[in-house]
Amino acid sequence: MSGLFRRLANLVDHAAAELFPGYFAVIMATGATSIACHLMGLTLLSWGLLGANLLAYMTLWLLTITRLVRYPERLAGDMTDHARGPGFFTIVAGTCILGTQFQIVADHDAIAAEFWWVGLTLWSVIMYLFFIAVTTRSEKPNLGSGINGAWLLAAVSTHSVSILTALLPWSGPADVRLFFALCMFLIGCMLYLAIITLIFYRLTFLKVTVESLTPPYWINMGAVAIATLAGSTLILRAAEGGVIADFKPFLLGFTVFFWATASWWFPLLVGLMLWRHLIRRHRIAYEPQLWSMVFPLAMYTTGTLRLSEAIEMPFLMRIPELMIWLVLLAWGATSAGMFRHFWRLARSPQA
Repeated sequence: MSGLFRRLANLVDHAAAELFPGYFAVIMATGATSIACHLMGLTLLSWGLLGANLLAYMTLWLLTITRLVRYPERLAGDMTDHARGPGFFTIVAGTCILGTQFQIVADHDAIAAEFWWVGLTLWSVIMYLFFIAVTTRSEKPNLGSGINGAWLLAAVSTHSVSILTALLPWSGPADVRLFFALCMFLIGCMLYLAIITLIFYRLTFLKVTVESLTPPYWINMGAVAIATLAGSTLILRAAEGGVIADFKPFLLGFTVFFWATASWWFPLLVGLMLWRHLIRRHRIAYEPQLWSMVFPLAMYTTGTLRLSEAIEMPFLMRIPELMIWLVLLAWGATSAGMFRHFWRLARSPQA
């Protein structure tokens, strides 16, 4: 028995030491899939995904805290790294999306509020710590190696805070809650527009290889998909009146703009993945970054559904009705790959 515990401790220690900073994308993807299932009437499945997500969230926090205690230099190195550092924003987005799950799927405002406080605190720390770290770094990479789609997680995390803020009940003045949600929505829009310009330049004017065209580029779509959901949520809240109602025309235009942008990205990203795996024959194997492909699909489904409600265009519902099956297929295939990967690691002699 002691040998089993020692092996388990070694596995946890190894996993913590090598933990990919963006692994909380599992929480983002599973949460978005759960919410989409709930809104599409797949209630039992949405509850199952909520339970799985909560377990995954606690496991990832265990590994993150272990890494902070035992390997702080590795964690600090990742934070100041232009390529890996943006992955820390998945902690913020995962926390807020899980909170949104509890609010929408479980209808539990109290638990959702706790996740809001944690998410907001993490956003305040990680947002400024990361940008200060990469700004003051003495040696910086060039644009080709320093930026990728993961940088857009800064916008994703901000919009996730906006969505949960708008959904939660508020004991104080409603205008304060909704105005803060609006401000977070606008900050997320600013971050997306600033970062996507650099990413688009990097894709179209610098050399792209199968190694550099990684799954996080799908966040190009996921970031505007969650912006669509955030804007649609605010539009639906604007029906309550108050300060947010004055911004409704602006929100309508900006939200449709982001949805159209997400729709434009989808076939382009599919084409790039076909080029990577079919033409250049890059082998498909599980890696944590694959969750960055599942999340945009799930978030686009949910965002389109909410947009259909917000602008009262029911014909848009045909999209989530079809997309939900692609989302479940992608989530299931990635989960199977992840568990197979873990099984191999557990059986390896080095474990």
